[in-house]
Amino acid sequence: MTGRWGLTVPLDGLSLPEHRELVAQLPDLGYTDLWSAEASGADAFTPLVLASQWAPELRLGTAIAPVYTRGPGLLAMSAASAADCAPGRFVLGVGTSSQVIVENWNAAEFAEPYARTRDTVRFLRAALAGEKVTEEYPTFTVRGFRLGRPPETPPPVMVAALRPGMLRMAGRESAGAITNWLAASDVPAVRGELGADSELVARIFVCPTEDADEARALARRHICAYLTVPVYRAFHDWLGRGERLAAMQEAWAAGDRKRAVESVPDDVVDELVVHGGPEACREGVRAYVEAGVTTPVLMPLTTGGDPAALVRALAPA
Repeated sequence: MTGRWGLTVPLDGLSLPEHRELVAQLPDLGYTDLWSAEASGADAFTPLVLASQWAPELRLGTAIAPVYTRGPGLLAMSAASAADCAPGRFVLGVGTSSQVIVENWNAAEFAEPYARTRDTVRFLRAALAGEKVTEEYPTFTVRGFRLGRPPETPPPVMVAALRPGMLRMAGRESAGAITNWLAASDVPAVRGELGADSELVARIFVCPTEDADEARALARRHICAYLTVPVYRAFHDWLGRGERLAAMQEAWAAGDRKRAVESVPDDVVDELVVHGGPEACREGVRAYVEAGVTTPVLMPLTTGGDPAALVRALAPA
């Protein structure tokens, strides 16, 4: 049994205020962590600030706040505010995000992702410690920035990482790595690059239904949406899944979304998405922990019904 059991928020089908009752119950259900996501829905910080007041026992983390979509100073300010709401219980996860989110949706340049992430982590460590920062980093320059309200307990910074270079950098420069869309069997390769002593947070997609066909149909759509993004395509090429996903990639590039979805093999779905009844899902998540994940973070894929009920059913106890 893992010591940590996380959940991704916000949940589909619930407004942010409607999470209150469920979040307050999570510690008693055995959950230890809440981790947010940021793309085109809620921002990464607001759900965690609310949760900090509803369940003060939970550890809270961003997974992730992109390094391009906020300036360095604003990113430090957002993190400091969240850390002030959850002293000693907040983790700042940062990463590159994707070209679609950065360039198409936020009008920023997706340039030098490795270096930009490294430089941002170095800046954040100094800024969150209350230092005055004047530095010419390789990818940006900061002159005379100091947080007006530095957190009493500076939050650890973690890095979203998929492939060897970023994983090794996460191990050297930060408190650990956050990863996504991998199988339990992939964890040793990821852990081998990160190192044995760093925390490894993994978002694990879970579809709690015993209807395998229904779960696979839903999972295929999510897999297509993510694994056709260049950073995820390269990740799965490195993991050795490229040949099995080639038909999906070809159809997607040709604009045939329907054929792309249909081309995802069952065995790939079953590797990347945990599905089955609640106990089977718990066992699937535990397989990640046994393989080397420190903090499993459940991302429920729902086929209908009350999302809060599904979260209760997936509790570790």
